[in-house]
Amino acid sequence: MRNYDLEFLKHFSMVIGFLMLVTAGLIVGAYFLHDSIPPEVNPKAVQITEARIAPAGSVYAGETGAAAQAAAAAAAAAAAASQVAYGGTLDGGEIYKNLCGACHTNGVGKAPMLTAAGMGARASKGVDTLYKHAIEGFTGPDGGIMPPKGGNPAITDEQIHATVDWMLANSK
Repeated sequence: MRNYDLEFLKHFSMVIGFLMLVTAGLIVGAYFLHDSIPPEVNPKAVQITEARIAPAGSVYAGETGAAAQAAAAAAAAAAAASQVAYGGTLDGGEIYKNLCGACHTNGVGKAPMLTAAGMGARASKGVDTLYKHAIEGFTGPDGGIMPPKGGNPAITDEQIHATVDWMLANSK
């Protein structure tokens, strides 16, 4: 090796050694600084954690479990009953006005209009078929679309029956 190569290697080694000392110093300083600064506390962190780890269900066992299960089922039935569409009315005209009329008045989505011609072809298939299509939904061969329960899952089957009956009775 030449003399200037040895000189460069000596200086380069000293620079690398110095940089390693600076790096080690920064790591030690960061370690002590990290321990001295208190962690930032989110006031909602406990609530968020509790909501995330909350149980998804309950276990019912024995006599007390059966009673708790019956009470939970009753509460769920009461909550579902309060969610019935249109206050649980069986007035087909009221339900038609609030739900069905949007499509069946103007023929939106190729819905049969409330006329003898529009409803007559459907009525010839039988009222049970109309009930089924209104409850489960239907896509006709002509591309007509009837969403299940008219797009309102809170409406009951009895309300659907009353509305279909009203529509058939009021076809002009």
